[in-house]
Amino acid sequence: MIRTTQAQRRAIKRVYDRGPILPYVTPREQDAGIRGVPITYRQFRRGARPTFGCDGAVALQWAGMWLCIERDGYTHS
Repeated sequence: MIRTTQAQRRAIKRVYDRGPILPYVTPREQDAGIRGVPITYRQFRRGARPTFGCDGAVALQWAGMWLCIERDGYTHS
């Protein structure tokens, strides 16, 4: 897990709280009746990646796009 500021952690929690985040389930698993279990906040936070040349911002994949969370918690896609 990368180092994040408290403002970034609050922003990551706000993104996480927007709705349940389910892992990818293949069509074959769906046909077999297997459903994904929502991931936990810690698992979601572990998905944060460092950025280069963005002054400490982190990138986080959510809803098919990448969100950039600045050091002050400002979140944008």
